[in-house]
Amino acid sequence: MTDLTCISPIDGSVVATRPTLSQADAEDAARAGRAAQAGWAARPMTERIALVRRAVAIIGEQTDRMTRELALQMGRPVRYGGEFGGFEERASYMCDIAEEALAPLVVEDAPGILRKIEREPLGLVLIIAPWNYPYMTAINAVAPALVAGNSVMLKHSEQTLLVGEHLAEAFHAAGVPEAVFQNVFLDHEVTGALISGREVDFVNFTGSVGGGQAMERAAAGTFIGVATELGGKDPAYIRADADLDAAVDGVMDGAMFNSGQCCCGIERIYVQESLYDAFVEKAVALVRASKLGDPREAETTMGPMAHVRFARGVRAQIDAAVAAGAVAHIDTMKADDGGAYLTPQILTGVTHEMEVMREESFGPVVGIMPVSDDDEAVRLMNDSRFGLTASIWTTDAEAAEAIGRRLQTGTVFMNRCDYLDPALCWSGCKDTGRGAGLSPLAYQALTRPKSYHLKKKV
Repeated sequence: MTDLTCISPIDGSVVATRPTLSQADAEDAARAGRAAQAGWAARPMTERIALVRRAVAIIGEQTDRMTRELALQMGRPVRYGGEFGGFEERASYMCDIAEEALAPLVVEDAPGILRKIEREPLGLVLIIAPWNYPYMTAINAVAPALVAGNSVMLKHSEQTLLVGEHLAEAFHAAGVPEAVFQNVFLDHEVTGALISGREVDFVNFTGSVGGGQAMERAAAGTFIGVATELGGKDPAYIRADADLDAAVDGVMDGAMFNSGQCCCGIERIYVQESLYDAFVEKAVALVRASKLGDPREAETTMGPMAHVRFARGVRAQIDAAVAAGAVAHIDTMKADDGGAYLTPQILTGVTHEMEVMREESFGPVVGIMPVSDDDEAVRLMNDSRFGLTASIWTTDAEAAEAIGRRLQTGTVFMNRCDYLDPALCWSGCKDTGRGAGLSPLAYQALTRPKSYHLKKKV
């Protein structure tokens, strides 16, 4: 057993320390979750939906707590008010569509025969959630898993220990049995043992590529399903016909919000050469106006990165790019302490030989390159081992669709970015992993089909 400790990026203080479960205790928790699942699945779906909605409402009554604790744990400025809007939107949509999404597929219902396919829950779902959007990423899987009749074990990030506890409190207060929704503290070894020992029935993992590979290795040979949403290096393409001001505002928000710590944040920008100089000028002015500082202060627009080691990695990418010939446009800000507080940066003169244009940064830095046409943009956008989202800025919807069909990505945006629509499937390709989050397809992923071929006595 080890301790998990959340260190605040604000000042390096300890926010919370929690002991991890031993393997024996973790297995006991898994058995309890499985034992409780049958009774939970036997409840009417309308009741399960009502309890999930009530839990969401309870969180909504505590948004001040959410906002304050997010600032302490991972540095998000309080001016943005937490995550309740997206949290509620996702949970509510999944509740709204549940009965239709999980309805039986009736092939034939005649006097002498009934043929149909029903969906039944998988059992115990292990959800491993990340720290960057800790409420929204967790609810993506928690809500549909519970509504579909599964029990849940939530393992949250060490950086956001309090979030898992907050969610568990709300769901239990709403009436979801404690064994049906468990918040657990696990180390990597015990997590792997639960999976390899088939103590759980499905794994939903959001995190690093290395973490996703560890999940798949643990599940090898068990036939346990593993859904992964891993790294990203999401590109934006600004076509010659784009609304320049809207593109600058949208793309740079997608690159810099949450200190760049977004799964689908913009990390590469390709601008048609006729707009390139103007785009760079406006983007630099916008970022220079950012207020880096203590996230608890109302005027702060950009807080620290969630951990000093994350900022160290971004600084290394920036330094290497500059050493290789890139130009950094943002002077070091007063609040930049060389630690978690990192000056947001725009780089030009970048190439795909540089790590900052190849590997995930997950921080407030973006490289901008000019391109001559759609073909060059597509080639560069696809020149990545990741594929989560891609953003196209244009007034030509037909062109955007045509370009989108050529892109190796999970989601294509036109004139927006960095947004997760719960009605659409959240998925990726290449090293971004595989899975189907939200939308009706999430219910397909969190259930198994069972066929009925009933020959009736006439």
